[in-house]
Amino acid sequence: MATEAKGSGGYLDILRAPHAARLLAGTLVGRLPNATAPIAIVLFTRAEGGSYSLAGGLAAAYGVANAIGQPLLGRAVDLYGQPRVQLPAAVVSALGAVLLAVVGVQPLALAYLAVVVAGLFTPPLEGGLRALWPGVLGREDRVHRAYAMDAIAQEVMFTVGPLLVTLLVALHSPAAALLVVNAVGVLGALSVVLSAPSRAWRSAPREAHWLGALRSPGLLALLGSFFFVGLALGSITVAAVAYADDHGQDSVYGWLMAALGLGALVGGALYGARQWAGAPERRLRVITALLALGYLPLLLTPGVPAMTALSALAGVFLAPALACAFIVVDRHAPRGTVTEAFSWLVTTFGVGAAVGTAAAGPAVELSGTTAGFAVAAAGGAAALLVLLATGRVLTAPAPTTRHAEVITSSSENDRNGAVEPGFSSGHQA
Repeated sequence: MATEAKGSGGYLDILRAPHAARLLAGTLVGRLPNATAPIAIVLFTRAEGGSYSLAGGLAAAYGVANAIGQPLLGRAVDLYGQPRVQLPAAVVSALGAVLLAVVGVQPLALAYLAVVVAGLFTPPLEGGLRALWPGVLGREDRVHRAYAMDAIAQEVMFTVGPLLVTLLVALHSPAAALLVVNAVGVLGALSVVLSAPSRAWRSAPREAHWLGALRSPGLLALLGSFFFVGLALGSITVAAVAYADDHGQDSVYGWLMAALGLGALVGGALYGARQWAGAPERRLRVITALLALGYLPLLLTPGVPAMTALSALAGVFLAPALACAFIVVDRHAPRGTVTEAFSWLVTTFGVGAAVGTAAAGPAVELSGTTAGFAVAAAGGAAALLVLLATGRVLTAPAPTTRHAEVITSSSENDRNGAVEPGFSSGHQA
């Protein structure tokens, strides 16, 4: 059930809050190197005379390193605070990109080392921002709206970022694009960590456990589902290329991706403009079902205008699914692990997208374009099935003693406040 937001100006109300606009802008700018890394690495490798296989290998190495580094750095943020982790990580990651730009693709070992360093030390700014929202915005309804705004901004960044790289390449060179984007990324991270909320933020005390955030069954269920959401999205990118080839127009791919992003923007804007009653876990199952249904019409592969419209429809429920997932992560992350938990969601989604890209390629080669979109439809269905099968563990956690409408700024927006059995509350993880 949805209701109009009360006492709120919507997204403008969020941005007017002290520090909010700076934190959002700084985080988006700081994440620019990560959003543009695949295309920047490919363009640079090709300009240096490397093959497409080498370009793909370097981009894949970056992606794997990034997937490993995000939850590890997220745990470090929870333990040591944001400034002591985010800024050094951003600098080291940028130095990896500088190394690649300076040495090129030969020797190969040094090129792979450069991209692994760049990926491994990518700062977990995305999870860090979501950990800051409760202290900055106070009311729970505003935090939930900020999650929706975050999902929308993410779509904008992953659309604008590659365009910026291609513009820098056209104006100067792929090496210059690598250097500029990463320098700007460090400035974005610096803007975040110098802000008062980032400097003051401290994670809640955490229980000693080597699994960290992954000891939460509800979080594991969510991660399993969003692996398949990522798989669906990754497969669409490959299937869209095949569809464009079938119609003999390279520009068709751009139209389909733009429509997918536009649908996500519209869906996220509509979702965040309202307050939603009921448990977000139940709402997430409904949204994921609609997301899965939205992928099915793509199997029709009609003419370009109709296919563009279907792509927009397929994107409508993506941003709402992400925004709702952020709330569920927040509710199920064990106390003191919120940044790590959000980083795990980023990693799982990214790994799923990589698997979807890898699976869609052979599917298209064996059975045609429709098979590529079938991978996306199967991914959406699998995501829903995971949520349905784990309904018993993915239930609303018990509320804490905090007021339902106000979240204190001294800790993250954690609902699992009770000490877990079997662990001493006096030890840090």
